[in-house]
Amino acid sequence: MRRPIHGSATRDIDRRAIEDCLLRYVRGVDRRNWDLVRSAYHVDAHDDHGNYKGSIDGFIESLIARHATVEQSMHVVSNLTIEFAGPDSALLEAYFICHQRISPEGAAAYAAFVRGGVLVPGQAVETEVVGRYVDRMALRGGAWRIQHRTVVFEVYRAHPAAAGGGLGANWTVSRRDGNDPLEIARRELNLP
Repeated sequence: MRRPIHGSATRDIDRRAIEDCLLRYVRGVDRRNWDLVRSAYHVDAHDDHGNYKGSIDGFIESLIARHATVEQSMHVVSNLTIEFAGPDSALLEAYFICHQRISPEGAAAYAAFVRGGVLVPGQAVETEVVGRYVDRMALRGGAWRIQHRTVVFEVYRAHPAAAGGGLGANWTVSRRDGNDPLEIARRELNLP
């Protein structure tokens, strides 16, 4: 069923659905929930993510490989601009900052990016990427999803990580193994 192009209530619902799609993507990446990441894309979507350009299946495979040594990941998204090109087409621009901690096992691959080029063996690396998602969104089967994503990079930084991530010993720390406090709470509340 095609929706009217005009009508603020319909567009508000569409805007929220597009925003929810973007948030599913970042939550999925940060929690290593690849099914959740996949749910943000149409099956025939294309992703241009810098070093990876191609299908969603290939993109998920590249994420699994790259995130094998990512101990912590946090995406922060803001400045969402949504422009509707028709009843089932929209353009989304969203700013993002992504902070990741790379384990000592994977840190060597990032040594060339570390400020000063010096990395002590056995030391983790922290990275920060600043950029924008430029997403062509499509409404199909009642669901807004990404049809084509281009990641626009603004800044990339890497530096040696402090031991323990600089976190207090008694602080609750994020996890990426299905047992993050969020995932435990979702299971306790029987959320899908």
